[in-house]
This record gives sequence, structure tokens and C-alpha cells, in this order.
Amino acid sequence: HLLLFLLFVGPFNCFASYSRATELFYSLNEGLPAGVLIGSLARDLRLPTAGGQHPASLQPPLSFTLASHGLGGQYVQLDNRSGELHTSAVEIDREALCVESSGATIFGGSTAVSFSSPSPESCLLLLDVLVLPQEYFRLVKVKIAIRDVNDNAPRFPVPHIRLLVPENAPVNTRLAIEHPALDPDVGTNGVQTYRLRDNYGVFTLDVEENENGERTPYLIVMGALDRETQDEYVTVIVAEDGGTPPLVGSATLTIGISDINDNCPQFNNSQLNVTLYGNCSLGTHVATVHAVDMDLGSNAQITYSYSQKVPQLSRDLFHLNESTGAITLSTKFDGDTPRLHRLIILGNGPGCIPAVITVLVTIIKVMMRPPEVVPRFIANEVEGVVYLKELEPINTPVAFFTIKDPDEKYKVSCYLDGDGPFRLSPYKPYNNEYLLETTKPLDFETQQLYEISVVAWNSEGFHVKKVVKVQVLDDNDNSPVFSEQLIELSIEENNVPNAFLTKLHATDADSGERGQVSYFLGPDAPSYFALDKTTGVLTVSTQLDREEKEKYRYTVKAVDSGFPPRESIATVTITVLDKNDNSPRFINKDFSFFVPENFPGFGEIGVISVTDADAGQNGWVALSVLNGSDIFVIDTGKGVLRAKVSLDREQQSSYVLWIEAVDGGDPALSSTAKITILLLDINDNPPLVLFPQSNMSYLLVLPSTLPGSPITEVYAVDKDTGMNAVIAYSIIGRRGPRPESFRIDPKTGNITLEESLMQNDYGLYRLLVKVSDHGYPEPLHSTVMVNLFVNDTVSNESYIESLLRKEPDISVEEKQPQISIEPTHKKMESASCMPTLVALSIISLGSIALVTGMGIYICLRKGKKHHGADENLEVQIPLNGRINLHMLEKKPMEISNI
Repeated sequence: HLLLFLLFVGPFNCFASYSRATELFYSLNEGLPAGVLIGSLARDLRLPTAGGQHPASLQPPLSFTLASHGLGGQYVQLDNRSGELHTSAVEIDREALCVESSGATIFGGSTAVSFSSPSPESCLLLLDVLVLPQEYFRLVKVKIAIRDVNDNAPRFPVPHIRLLVPENAPVNTRLAIEHPALDPDVGTNGVQTYRLRDNYGVFTLDVEENENGERTPYLIVMGALDRETQDEYVTVIVAEDGGTPPLVGSATLTIGISDINDNCPQFNNSQLNVTLYGNCSLGTHVATVHAVDMDLGSNAQITYSYSQKVPQLSRDLFHLNESTGAITLSTKFDGDTPRLHRLIILGNGPGCIPAVITVLVTIIKVMMRPPEVVPRFIANEVEGVVYLKELEPINTPVAFFTIKDPDEKYKVSCYLDGDGPFRLSPYKPYNNEYLLETTKPLDFETQQLYEISVVAWNSEGFHVKKVVKVQVLDDNDNSPVFSEQLIELSIEENNVPNAFLTKLHATDADSGERGQVSYFLGPDAPSYFALDKTTGVLTVSTQLDREEKEKYRYTVKAVDSGFPPRESIATVTITVLDKNDNSPRFINKDFSFFVPENFPGFGEIGVISVTDADAGQNGWVALSVLNGSDIFVIDTGKGVLRAKVSLDREQQSSYVLWIEAVDGGDPALSSTAKITILLLDINDNPPLVLFPQSNMSYLLVLPSTLPGSPITEVYAVDKDTGMNAVIAYSIIGRRGPRPESFRIDPKTGNITLEESLMQNDYGLYRLLVKVSDHGYPEPLHSTVMVNLFVNDTVSNESYIESLLRKEPDISVEEKQPQISIEPTHKKMESASCMPTLVALSIISLGSIALVTGMGIYICLRKGKKHHGADENLEVQIPLNGRINLHMLEKKPMEISNI
């Protein structure tokens, strides 16, 4: 940067008379977006531009350059040609650039870009701009004042402020709040005022400003305070700046009232009256005095003492505890002891006038001494408490009691007072000796402490009572008890690992460690169940699968910590609930059914077996046909596939269906299976004669035709397959001069001339041909009339037609054609169904090939016929015959199902 500056400045030294240094001052608000115009240097410096007085061609172009591309370059953009200064994409934040205490200079090369604040209200961005070329060279000092906007709310440095005020603080006491709010903005945009949301009628706020302009809030006490009435005030302090609109910040202000010693001890009563018998023993409790001080801590400490007015005799006779105020008998009464004592007791507090209470003690003189009860304990006794274990046997001795009269004047008796399994009986042979013993076993869980009294009285009715406390010691005599002996649980399958099942709970009536219960799984529990020893939480560590196992049954134990430990057992049963996680499954992905054609509508084609491992609604499966639903239907419950209509193999030999199985879950799952239905052929189609096409056509046969020559043929097809499509030809009726001159091939249907034709053989020959298939159980057939006209020429066609129109007188011969294929009806009846079905399937496939071959054969034969007709000059002449050929072609037939 320094080198760049010297390169620009060095050549201009010789033109110093033409250069000047200039300052420009701009101001703008902080936080402006990019592209805001700050100022135009060319215009503000009044530099000539292309639009000035001089011609544009004589004016060299101006160039404006920042002398340094340091940090200042990121906040402004300078147009090198126009000299316009704009804000850049980097937003200017006045609070980040300027420090209110003093300016801070940031160096970026040979030229410094400084951010300074001469006063709290100003923040300057200083830039150096070079103007070129050398004719207009000058160094321009650009000062940009960044104006503050109210973009920061006041903020307290801590969210919770605590202030202590003594309860005796006078009105108008001022206490500074040590954590004032901070606002990075300056001037009126900074913190201006403070207020309290709730002043409780005793507080207000004031603001003081120091020489640096810092504002400090002060809490002012406006009313009397009393810690004993209210020791704390919680409110919210709010700081508000002077912006438009103003912004606020808040913090919780807790005002604690500190205690002072402004209360003294006080007694609830001014006098207590106590009566004592003259035979009271040492340590007898007389009375307890108690004073109250409303202050806290050391200010509330109270000590008790006798007043100076109390005689020394009373002081020696009655002891006063300075801390508790308890009065006890310290010396036994005698005959000279005064019968009335006035004890004046002082309650002393720090810095207070003592509180006073009077205890008036009256002593009643006793003329005789009471009976004495002397215990001698057999069981373990500590400080008057006898300890017995539970389950001790009956008649366990507790203590001996000796009963006597000190004056030896009166008869003394005794008895046992109080509830419990105890008995006090005379111990023979000694007089005045009594034994205390148990009458039944003790139970700690029923009662732990008994308090009984041995009462002695003399003949004068004077009673003495000796209190005995019996503490029962616990023993491990109770086993843990489950809240339920049979714990029935349920959980959905596919649970998350370590799923919570239940929390077992067992109780033990014993105490201490003997009653602490631990939980354990029984040996029959699977390893993937876990039971927390301490809490009794039962979990399962793995996913359960209902289809794998639906019921779990095992035992759990609750064991106490006694010695020896005792335990109890409960049974846990877990039912795994079903989720729809299994799709329906077909036993086969592909089903094939063989069905005879013409099978009756809604007959059972086959059963589609499908299973679903889920249970209940999730395992219910509905079947439907995805394609071909207009022909086929399936029974949803039984899976029976049926056809709505009778099926014809000749129209369609097979069907491929897709069956969908959908379960009843939510969401439902499904699967599909492929169904192939193959139709088996039955003999339901008679042969169809394709040639000759009419019973009225005829063919000219020349007399010179040699014997054995083919004359014509009968060609027929059968839509059935297999044996049902094997066709045989036979002549069942003849008429003509010598009708036996022609024969037909039973296999091919070719008609040939058997013998040479003579002069007498001329004329019209009519052959009734029967075309029969080999169907089972009964073959079907059709008939056709073959007309042959033996002559040299056809000279009179009308004559021939008149002969054809006449009803032929032909006797029908019921002679079966002789072919090499023999029926196998009996064999099929005796054979099993499966080989028959296989054979029929093979025949069906073969028939397809046969039909194809026959189609090719027909095409070739037609070409040959046209060629032969040209050679033999055969002419087909329609005849008008009266034979009812329709009746001959049709024959009732019976079709049986396979």
C-alpha cells in the first residue's frame, strides 16, 4: 500500500502548486442496507465532469481511489468514475465500531482508517481518497459520522437483583441498586428512566446521573418497615430508554428486610399455680416457663433466671434451667420446708427489659409414707425399658417386684395395670414377691411397645405406680408377600428392546434389613427377561413374536435380607398381543386346475388354501379375483373358486387369474397368487364339412377316367381335440346307374373310382357321406351329399339341376367306418383319473398342432383343387333335391362330464 501511495504521490510533487487537500463530512444512520448513497465526491468537490464547460474530448476522465483497502473498504463502496460513495453489504453497527471512552485506531497499510468518538454522541469513520489524474490530483479526507439508532434494548447484567434494607430504615432512605441496566445506544437512545411494577406502597425509584452521564437507580423507602410483619418484597425493576418507540428491559428485584432487635421476650401468662405433695422424689418436674421473642437469630435468644426477690431457700429447693425454663425439685421436702413458695422468673433478651412471670408452688403435707415398689429385672433392661424378642415362648420371665410398707404398719397389695400379654402373680413361697411374665408370644408386627404399670396400695388406700416399658425386638419371622400371587401381563409383539412390563411389589412386615426385599427371576424364566433386584422392574430385552410364542409363564421370587433369608414365589404370565405383521400366505404361489369344458355354472373348480399367522381380526383373510372377475368368483370364507358361467374350451382353452388375499389388520397386508385353469375337451362339436360346400353342387366325371383315380374329396374339421377330433368318412347312401363304382377313404375322405365306367354307367350319381368323429362316450357326425355326373360333356345344365332338386330316394346304411383307431372307452373307465388327465392334456397339445397342420393342408388342397378343375374340366352344378339333409346332419347326442 505504501508503494502504491508513493507511485501516485511521487510524480505529483513537482505539481504541488496544483494539488490541494480537502475534507468532506458526511453522516448516516447505522444499520443501513447496501447501496445507500452516502455522498458524491465529484459533485461536492466541484470537480469538472464530462458535462462541464470544456469539451468532453479535452477533459481527461476522473478517477477516485481509496488510498488504502484496509478495514474501511468493507463498509463503503466507491465508484471509481463518478466518485459516488455508497454503503456496502457489510452492515455498519455503531456499537461495535465505536467505544464511548476514547477513539481506537485500526491500521491497515500505509494509511490509517480510524474509528473514533471524540464525544459520547459522535462516531466517525475516516477515509482517505485519491483523486486522479494529476491535473486534478488531491487527497480528500472523508469523515463519515455514524448516527445512533435505537436498536438495542436496556439489559440488566444479572436476571435477579437482591437488596437488603434494615427494618428500622427511616422514610426517604436511599439505597443504590448495584446492577444498573446497560444500553449500548447513546444519548436519548440510552437508559433514561427506571420504575417498579409493584412498589407495595412503601418503595419508589429515583435516578441519579454522574459526570460521565451514567444513570444509577436508587431505591427510596417511602413507608415504615417491619420484618416481623413482612420479611421480603419481590417485584420487577424495569429500565426504559428514550428511543421512539422506547425499548425496555427488566430484572427481578428482591428486597429483603434485615432484622434488628426491636422485640423483647414476652410470657403468655403472668402466673402459674403448681401443687406438690410432700413425698415427691428428687428430680420431680414442677413446671416449665416459656417466653417468645419475635426477632431472629441472636436477637431472639432468651435466658431464664430468678428475680432477686426469690429467697435463697426457694432457689436451693427448686432448680431453674436457664435455657429451657424447666423447674425441677432439687432437694427433698422435710418438716421445716415452707408450704408456699413464690418463684419470680425473668425472661431476659439482649438489650431488653426482662419479662416477668410468677410460679406459685403449694406443698401439701403427707402424714404417711407410701408403699414401695422395688423392681429387679430378669430380661435385658436399659434406662427403664425392657427389651424382649418376638416369638419368645409363653411364661418368659420379665422381672421380680418386691412390694413393702416403709412404716410396716399397713398391709400392701399390688396388681398389674395396662394392656398386653403379661401377667403379675405372687411368687411362692415368699411374701410380697411378685413375678412379671408373658402369657403368649409377642409379635413385633402387631405391636412394638407396651407400657404397663405395677400398682401397689395399702389398706389406707394410698397408691404407688411403677411404670414398665417393654420394647419388642423384631425377628425375621415374616416372608415377603407379593401383592398378587398371579401377575397377568400383556404386551404387543414387536416391542422395543428393554420394554417395560411391570413393577413387582412385595412387602415384608419385618423391620430393618429383615424387611428389605430383593427380587429374582425363577429358574424357568427365559434369559431375555430381566428383573431389577432393587426396584422390581420387569423388562424384556428382545422383541417378542406372537407367532413364535404367544404365552409365557414363569416364577419370580421375593427374598428378604434376614438371616436365614425368607422368600415367597409368585407366577408371572405374559400374553403377547398380536400385531398385523404377517401377510397372508398361499400354500402355493401357483395353482393349476383342470376342468372339463361345459362345467356347470357356479360349480366348484378348486379350493385356494391361504393362511395368516396373525390372530383375530389380523388373521382374517378375504380373497378376491383381481382379473376375470366377470367370469370367476371366489368364496371368501372357504376359498372355493367358481365360474359364473359354463366354460367352452373352443372359445378359450385356458384362463390365468390372479387372486389377492387381504387380511383384516389396520393397515391391511396382502399377497397374490397365480391361478391357471385348463379346460379339458369333451365331445360337444360334430365335424364341420368344409367341402363340398353345398348339397346342390355336382362334379363332372369323364367316362374315360381310369379306375383308382381320385375324383374328389370330402373335407371336414372338428373343433374338439384328441380323439374327439379324429374324423372318419363313410358312404351311407348311394344312388346312380352303378353306385358301387365309387368308394371313399375313411381316413382322408378321398373319393376314387373303383371300376371302369361303361356306356351304361352314364348319368347322375348321388353319394350320402357320413363324417363322424371318435368322441367319447358317443361320437358325433354330420352328413353331406356328393353329386357326380358321369358324361363326356355337360350339354343340358338345367336338366342336371332339375335332377338335383328332386328328393333322392336313398336308403341309409348304418355301417360304421373301418379305421385303424379303436376306442378305449373301457380302458379309460378302468384306469385311474390321473393318467387319464395326463393323457388328455397331451392329446390337447397334440390337437393344437393337428389343427395347425390341417389349416396348412387345406390351403394346399385348395390350390390343388383349382389346378385339378382346370385339368379335368370338373364343374359343380347346384341341384334341386328334396332330401332333408338337415335332419341327416343333426343327431341327438349326450355329453357327459369327466
